Amino acid sequence: MGKHKLSLQWISWDYFGRVIATQKKGVVILKGEQRGRRTKDFLTIEGVVTEINEKDFKFSGKIITQVSFINGGKPCIREGLMTFRITGKRKYWRLEEINNPCDEVADYVDIFLR
Repeated sequence: MGKHKLSLQWISWDYFGRVIATQKKGVVILKGEQRGRRTKDFLTIEGVVTEINEKDFKFSGKIITQVSFINGGKPCIREGLMTFRITGKRKYWRLEEINNPCDEVADYVDIFLR
C-alpha cells in the first residue's frame, strides 16, 4: 500500500508520476497519474487489483494515455482486465498489454516498487 512511482516512457523516465494504492474492505484500489512538464501528455490509471501473485497482479480498470505524437495527440483508453508483471531483476511491474490499442506503438506503463 502507499505511494509508488508511475511512468510512461513517452512522457519521461527522468521524472515520474505517482500511483497510490489503498485498501478498502479488502480491495486494493490504484489511482494515479503522470503529466508532461512542457506538454499536455499524460497517463492516468484507476481501478482495482483483482488478483496478486509473487511476480504479477491483475488490474481491472481504466488506463488513459495521451501523447502528442501518438494517435494524433488524442487520448487512448484501455479498459478491462490487464496484467502488470515483474520480470528478471526489474524493480517495477510493467503492463503486459504493451501494444497501444490506438496506434502502432508499444507503451511501457510501469509501477515501481518502493
